[in-house]
Amino acid sequence: MKKLVSGEWNVRVCGVLLAVTMAAGMTACGSKSGDNGNTQGTVQEFAQAQPDGAFADGSELGEGNTEFTLTVTDKEGAESSFTIHTDKENVGDALTEIGMIAGEEGDYGLYVKTVNGVTADYDVDQTYWAFYINGEYASTGVDATPVTAGDIYSFKVEK
Repeated sequence: MKKLVSGEWNVRVCGVLLAVTMAAGMTACGSKSGDNGNTQGTVQEFAQAQPDGAFADGSELGEGNTEFTLTVTDKEGAESSFTIHTDKENVGDALTEIGMIAGEEGDYGLYVKTVNGVTADYDVDQTYWAFYINGEYASTGVDATPVTAGDIYSFKVEK
């Protein structure tokens, strides 16, 4: 067997140390040791929309430091409630971002036609989505209403 020269031995030891260091580094990159379990300001589990585009009653949606409640009453009178987390400044942006509402831009802001997968179109069946803030008919559109923590915003199909 060939005797290792001092310099050659140093190269091999450095190579082994480098390999061990790289392996440890790769393992550390994949760990979640920085997760201290603090979930303030975020929602850990994101609700998935059902096949019809609707979210399940009781879902927590979005992520952010501000939380509010949204209730939706459909054409049959069935009510669903959701907890929304957001950092958006207005209710319309918060709900559009998570896919809860959709509509068209009009002269007075966003004309909401679809809420939680249910469409109400005045041109088709003379129904529309009425927007309420803390139980009172809103005097502002959804996209002009600032998000206020703890408030209850509602959409109800009306004729």
